[in-house]
Amino acid sequence: MKPNLHPDYKKVVFMDASSGYKFLSGSTMSSNETIEWEDGNTYPVIKVDVSSDTHPFYTGRQKFTDVGGRVDRFKKKYNLK
Repeated sequence: MKPNLHPDYKKVVFMDASSGYKFLSGSTMSSNETIEWEDGNTYPVIKVDVSSDTHPFYTGRQKFTDVGGRVDRFKKKYNLK
């Protein structure tokens, strides 16, 4: 293998920004923020928007952000009854 070709693979902590859920995994990502993990070592922290703790597939809960359906929005847009 060529030297200095592959990125540095290390352990990092992924933290769900919305719930605070954290897990330790290996990654090539890096961060300036660090956190002390349960084993006493310090690892970089990568903040993510969605994890298995908050994703609807794993939680069984859906978040509906769409208030009206497509037909309702179309009728409202063109002032149809």
